[in-house]
Amino acid sequence: METNKLYECTVIIDGGLQDEAILAAMELVKRVITEKGGTISNVLEIGRRKTAYPIKKKTIGYYAHVEFTAATTVIAEIEKVFRYEENLLRYLIIHLTSAFLEMRKRVEKYSVVIGSPEDVAAAEAAAAADTVGK
Repeated sequence: METNKLYECTVIIDGGLQDEAILAAMELVKRVITEKGGTISNVLEIGRRKTAYPIKKKTIGYYAHVEFTAATTVIAEIEKVFRYEENLLRYLIIHLTSAFLEMRKRVEKYSVVIGSPEDVAAAEAAAAADTVGK
């Protein structure tokens, strides 16, 4: 008998797609995981972000993390479906070990949430506009 393990799947969906197409791609990711026997525990949709480098000639991606539990044999089946999905620019499935989860808790406890460069630039522009308007 095989036990289920905790995994995290990070996906980057083509950010140039319409919102409906992105939602459909996210539903596909969730559906594939559940159909293959996984149980989704958490979904964190980060949204559109600029990629560090072009991926398949795209520079904007929609980032999302999906935590789920599944048997180890299921991972290959999930990756097989993701490999041929054109709207997924990248995907990565990792096993979340107890040491990794402990480290994540420590980082969350002591870290300060820092926004993306786009968020920081927008906040600085808004602050500059407020000071100029006064």
